[in-house]
Amino acid sequence: MRLDSKVIVVTGGGNGIGGQVVLGLLAAGARVAAVDLSATGLADIAGRANAGRRLSTHTVDITDRAAVLALPDAVVAAHGQVDGLVNVAGIVHHFKPVSRLGFDDIERVMAVNFWGTVNTTKAFLPLLAARPESALVNVASMGSLVPVPGQSAYGASKAAVKLFTEGLIAEHQGIQPRVSVVFPGGIATNILGNSGISLPGRDAGAAAAAKLTSPQDAARQIIDAVVTGRPRVVIGRDARMLDRLGRLAPTRAIPFIAGKMRDLIK
Repeated sequence: MRLDSKVIVVTGGGNGIGGQVVLGLLAAGARVAAVDLSATGLADIAGRANAGRRLSTHTVDITDRAAVLALPDAVVAAHGQVDGLVNVAGIVHHFKPVSRLGFDDIERVMAVNFWGTVNTTKAFLPLLAARPESALVNVASMGSLVPVPGQSAYGASKAAVKLFTEGLIAEHQGIQPRVSVVFPGGIATNILGNSGISLPGRDAGAAAAAKLTSPQDAARQIIDAVVTGRPRVVIGRDARMLDRLGRLAPTRAIPFIAGKMRDLIK
């Protein structure tokens, strides 16, 4: 799908990967409706983009189904059509084993990551299906490929996104939209801060940051999925390694990851 004059909706568009997806799409000639819970983040992206009326911003909580269901009309009013949806918005929870994780924490991460994706997908799917060519890209996580101790509910929410999106891929063979699921590994964003979480004593230093994929590179690969309709995208060396390990030796993957994460959940 060519991006010139196409209208793409991006959730989580006020910061991190989503913000870079917004900027990258605009640079490629698309029009963008950026959706985020943070009005400040959206204002910052709008200022950086300087794209005029090619960018509209929508301060919406994607867990608010009524607000999400009103979004298509708002986007069409701003741009006249919708050709793509990229669901980037997501949060993690505190690094705790399930035994010490509250029900409210589990419900919150599931509400944002899974139900938020369901809400926006259901809201925009009729518009996407009516276009001659369109794209739906949902961002899961490498945490949905293998279990990560201390992030079990997060992994479950992203595994739900994975299978939900793969079901959409199966249901849209030969019809619009073309559907993709993306599995990012470690990305140099502030997802912990945006999720209201801190890890004292574990600030990313230069050595750790060097192992992470940049949000610009992650965004480039997500935008490529919009263009090509590639159904499955794995971003980063860490995600590719865990993808292979999880498929080829799933019983080995569990203790391997558990050993790597042991210090985080003491």
